[in-house]
Amino acid sequence: MKRIVTLFWPAFLVLLLDQITKLSIRLSLAPGESIPVLGPDFFLLTHVRNTGVAFGLQPGGIVFLALFNAAASLGLIYLLLRSSRQTTAESPRLVQFALALILGGALGNLIDRVAFGRVTDFLDFDFPNFIMTRWPVFNIADSAVLIGVTLWSFYLLFAPQRKPREDASQA
Repeated sequence: MKRIVTLFWPAFLVLLLDQITKLSIRLSLAPGESIPVLGPDFFLLTHVRNTGVAFGLQPGGIVFLALFNAAASLGLIYLLLRSSRQTTAESPRLVQFALALILGGALGNLIDRVAFGRVTDFLDFDFPNFIMTRWPVFNIADSAVLIGVTLWSFYLLFAPQRKPREDASQA
């Protein structure tokens, strides 16, 4: 049981923070309403109802996105449980942490899609003259997925390659 708690606490924490912040935004701001946090335009809390994927990209069918999100969540749960049975050299804690962040974010947005037919986004940043006019509005779940995917990708790209175990029967 302790192993399961250790594996899933980051996902639970992300899910809890995500749902609390989204509820707070839904209760305090009308859709489209903004509150400046830093500077007049640099960082705002803006209530956006997103029917697309992360960061407001590619609006799509809510049923498809919810099914995809649910399937991805089940896959992440499988990977996390499988990683708990491997040695730490084969699946380091960094990978487990990354998978848990992705799972928490996926579940947070899945809850919104199923309950409301859209995802509540609210973190609104403007990075002047950086790639685009204004960064898409996002939420805690989107952030957790992005951080988790980044950590996992760095591990996959830069971790030392493991040599396959030699079969003892061939000796």
